Amino acid sequence: MTDFPTRSPAQIRQALLERQELALVDVREEAPFAEAHPLFAANIALSKLELEVYARIPRRDTAITLYDQGEGLAERAAARLRQLGYSDVALLAGGLDGWRNAGGELFKDVNVPSKAFGELVEAERHTPSLAAEELQALLDQQADLVVLDARRFDEYQTMSIPGSTSVPGAELVLRVRELAPDPQTRVVVNCAGRTRSIIGTQSLVNAGIPNPVAALRNGTIGWTLAGQALEHGQQRRFSAHAGAHRAQAQAAARAVADRADVARIDLAQWRRWQAEPQRTSYLFDVRSPEEFAAGHLPGARSTPGGQLVQETDHFASVRGARLVLVDDDGVRANMSASWLAQMGWQVAVLDGLRGSDFSVRGAWQAPLPDSPAVEEINPRTLANWLREPGTLVLDVTASANHVQRHIPGAWWVLPSQLAQALEQLPPPERFVLTCGSSLLARFVAPHLQALAQRPVFVLSGGTSAWIEAGLPVEQGQQRLASPRIDRYRRPYEGTDNPRDAMQAYLDWEFGLVAQLGRDGTHGFFVI
Repeated sequence: MTDFPTRSPAQIRQALLERQELALVDVREEAPFAEAHPLFAANIALSKLELEVYARIPRRDTAITLYDQGEGLAERAAARLRQLGYSDVALLAGGLDGWRNAGGELFKDVNVPSKAFGELVEAERHTPSLAAEELQALLDQQADLVVLDARRFDEYQTMSIPGSTSVPGAELVLRVRELAPDPQTRVVVNCAGRTRSIIGTQSLVNAGIPNPVAALRNGTIGWTLAGQALEHGQQRRFSAHAGAHRAQAQAAARAVADRADVARIDLAQWRRWQAEPQRTSYLFDVRSPEEFAAGHLPGARSTPGGQLVQETDHFASVRGARLVLVDDDGVRANMSASWLAQMGWQVAVLDGLRGSDFSVRGAWQAPLPDSPAVEEINPRTLANWLREPGTLVLDVTASANHVQRHIPGAWWVLPSQLAQALEQLPPPERFVLTCGSSLLARFVAPHLQALAQRPVFVLSGGTSAWIEAGLPVEQGQQRLASPRIDRYRRPYEGTDNPRDAMQAYLDWEFGLVAQLGRDGTHGFFVI
């Protein structure tokens, strides 16, 4: 194994305090990452490194520090990053235990910087809120109110407060006057837990909305713990037009961004920043995915504003980088930027754009390394092979996708634990790798070939192509060759979480402000 330099926890802390650019990367799977990690660690699992790292750490000479918990994953990730062109790759001295032994604070869960910041906002601004029982009473009385759900639309569809409307966080200031034109109408903002409820409500307060505004305290978790019924599969969404209230929303959002010292740049300045070799600059389009697909700036990534504020560590994994936000209405970018600035980011809004600047169409495509040369087969060939013994299908998709549906007989494996998985499986004559599209499978194939010393093929088009060919699938988790640790089960998602897990999650959130104080590196402020 190649030797790599190390950086100490003290060096990382100092770099954070000085707002230097750095990427502190946890290369474990998401579930163990969620058990314990430093505040500003970004989780880029070794299993998906090739699919994610170019977008999340775009500058190849970024100071990257990798760690694990002694599993040897960090060394493997460091070697791969060097192959991918990264020149400043180091290991965290002592790994996660080294951070802990140096007195570093460890945080649980995911997207912790945003969640901790939300708790700080509530603590300092005393964001108004209602208990679930209070909101239920108002609904029973048919009071003059609207309930606005600040999560993604797919989350809203899973479970929602009765009668609520989906208005993802960055849309709130732009859309609220259409949904509650009477200033006497009470506006209640909810999410699944606390953060997006708090940030959404405080956005409306900061923007000077005349209506009485409150967060639903503890979101759908609090609603469930109060024994109240949720709706499922709802389709209510905000109107696509801000109408006559757009100018008011623009002025209010700009004033909020100015209070947070958000910078303003034009397209020429963005291009200069983009060309600077020593700084990382991200360009984020905070409109809806549908608007982004209809036309966006070259090089922009689709990050609907509420999710960008919630999941900043996932989109911008280089702490100390510059964030440039864009929309076409002057509201969503300014409101999102106001929060990111308070979270310690150098952030600017891209102003002065014309419709013709939004010249690229289609969904965002992640930048990827060159795909390895692999030998592919089509679904019909695989189907023929599977009629006889000798072919073993390995599925490297997300475990949840595999459990939902997979090629009959396929085994699910974590790419980072491929060697351990092979020890459990009978050696076949040949292997066939698949995932949803076979994009990840192509990157796994050379590693499998080196380990297995047997022919390795990739299913062209992946499991999706198998299904499109009308071939049978099965479901279930009867053939798992790796532990299902690729995703942390969030206590606030879904409808079947234990009550004690939901309450424990709320208790954890309540303690985040104290953890921020002990950590001391956050650089947050609240306007």
